[in-house]
Amino acid sequence: MPDLRIIPSIEQLRQRDGVRALERDFGREAIVDALRQEAAALRGAILAAPAGSHEAPMPAGPDEAAALLEDRARRRLERQVRPSLRPVVNATGVVIHTNLGRAPLSDVVAERVREVTRGYTNLEYDLDLGRRGRRDVHAEALLCGLLGVEAAVVVNNNAAATLLLLAGLAAGREVIVSRGELVEIG
Repeated sequence: MPDLRIIPSIEQLRQRDGVRALERDFGREAIVDALRQEAAALRGAILAAPAGSHEAPMPAGPDEAAALLEDRARRRLERQVRPSLRPVVNATGVVIHTNLGRAPLSDVVAERVREVTRGYTNLEYDLDLGRRGRRDVHAEALLCGLLGVEAAVVVNNNAAATLLLLAGLAAGREVIVSRGELVEIG
């Protein structure tokens, strides 16, 4: 019969210096939850291990079990707070890949975004009039200058762009849509 007494209680684990440090960094609730999950996993592994098995080494006693649980809880908490988005290499051959964050920003653009987002901006505030304005005027002014057009509009998805395009160019007329493109979004 496996000896589950080697698994220390959560309160005993919380008295360890390393666990106290984790509690300061992550909070009591988070460390207690991580310790409980790791203790349950260790309990399950001990019960599932065949007698005399050396496949997965088990702690020899309470001190070794406590050190193991502390380490596993620390790693669990570090995984939880690690940002889930990470840089990857796009080797797909698709330049603007929707699954890989679309088009990367150049260093100049990324720095400009950092500058603007460090504080408040006049995104939807007209500085000349001193009141609420339109958020699209910034992009519209740039597009009009770049394209030499009277007006421009920016939307955040292809479906909205298609709808606006059809409303402007095909109002009251028939539009043929491929059956494969009949997808409802939202």
